[in-house]
Amino acid sequence: MKKDILIFAAIACMSFPLVHAQDSAIKKIIETGQNDNRVMHHLDVLTNRFGGRPIGSDAYENAAEWMVREFKSWGLDVELQEAGTLPVGFNRGPWFGRLLGDNAMSLHFVTPSYTSGTKGLQRGHVLLEPHTQNEFNRMKGRLKGAWVLISGTNEGWPIDRSAFADSVRQGIKEKNEEIAKKNKELMEENWTKGTKHEMLPYEEFPGLFYKEMCEAGALGFIQSAPVPLRALYDRKMLQDPETTFDNLPEVPDIKLDEHQYATIKQMVKERREFLLEFDIRNHFKLGPIKYYNVVASIKGSKYPDEYVIVSGHLDSYDVATGGIDCGTGIGPMMETARMIAQSGAKPKRTILFIGFAGEEFGILGAQAWTKSNASKLPKISNMFNRDGGPEPPVGISVPQAMYDDFVKICEPVRTIRADYPFEVKVREPRKRPIHTGGTDASAFAIKGVPTLGFTTEDIKGYNFSYGEIWHTERDLYTKNIPEYQEHTATVTAIVTLGVANLDKLLPRDGLYLEESNN
Repeated sequence: MKKDILIFAAIACMSFPLVHAQDSAIKKIIETGQNDNRVMHHLDVLTNRFGGRPIGSDAYENAAEWMVREFKSWGLDVELQEAGTLPVGFNRGPWFGRLLGDNAMSLHFVTPSYTSGTKGLQRGHVLLEPHTQNEFNRMKGRLKGAWVLISGTNEGWPIDRSAFADSVRQGIKEKNEEIAKKNKELMEENWTKGTKHEMLPYEEFPGLFYKEMCEAGALGFIQSAPVPLRALYDRKMLQDPETTFDNLPEVPDIKLDEHQYATIKQMVKERREFLLEFDIRNHFKLGPIKYYNVVASIKGSKYPDEYVIVSGHLDSYDVATGGIDCGTGIGPMMETARMIAQSGAKPKRTILFIGFAGEEFGILGAQAWTKSNASKLPKISNMFNRDGGPEPPVGISVPQAMYDDFVKICEPVRTIRADYPFEVKVREPRKRPIHTGGTDASAFAIKGVPTLGFTTEDIKGYNFSYGEIWHTERDLYTKNIPEYQEHTATVTAIVTLGVANLDKLLPRDGLYLEESNN
């Protein structure tokens, strides 16, 4: 009996310093979060010094190198891990445009990434794109030096220049020839018989005579786009194995404010005299261009081969600066790393902090990581991936098997701010995805890795709208909400450390429906 008591006392003495150290680290994290929270500093540097960060750009490479430097300065191990290559790179410079003549105005427009800029300042008249071969032949001589208004309402993608699109164009051209014949017959009947047949509308396809207009000397193409303007990238060009530096697009692809587009289109129909001028500095880099994930780590003291991941995607579109998508993931992730590193915590499991590359180009970095680290996947307790708005965490929903652990882990969260709620809820099992979705976590979920994320809410009523900002010109640092971001970083640090310090991996029972694994 006495021997048992001595053993118990020895174990208690061994465990007490560890428990005390964990409590001390949590206390330090909360103090740092309240008095020295640097999440907005990270966001400022990321978005305003580097700007928009598509992979293949100098801005992305500079941001990745800066993250490496910051992680090292906090004492973390960090490396750039190659995730893939692109056939060419792309850098965006300034752009502007003006209407000269009646209704003179500065033009509000964007261009997708990996599309051509102008050849300096270029000025020209404006034409409407043709629908038939006869229309093209009639205007062919006027295309040289012209800006061409094309059909459709743009959603961010460039003109489709692929071989498949060309085959679709050919089919529409043939249909329009038949419509032209029918319209001619209807017109003749109206003349001879006094009927009032309306002309049949032509089918439309943006840039129906794209190649022919380029060969005829068109300066560029202009398409209507809703406000706020959205600009993505030339996905099909980058995915084409035949793409090289020598066969890139050579004419600008302009997405113009729909209100200005309507005004200009009406002026063209009225055959009024005016000019448009543009200066668009889109520049390419000779490839292949490598892109990298940024991977930092705090090594586990007891289970170094088990992991907790905190992540966001480092890349963003460059029509703005990626302040929300995914500044709201990268900023809190970096501050989480700094807080834990400076708290004196010695997590039992290894914590990985990953800035993924190429999320916007198809979850490229996350897929590369899961492929090259397949042996680690069963040993990941959870992946906390943030990719959304700046709203703060107000809770987390977990399987029943994880509930008790998360209740205990999240207890300190309630002490951060009395006006910020937080609740742990039980969620039902869900279907395991079989394809990657709209964020990096999906590349892990299809492998069965837990990707539990926080429930977020605009609890103070700041009227944030993610749909207004997503992939548009408004994706800026100024759209962030500092107090929300600061709270997010603190909560993420506490919960991440708590999961890393469990005596076991989080159980995966009830995470996914059984039939979805078949």
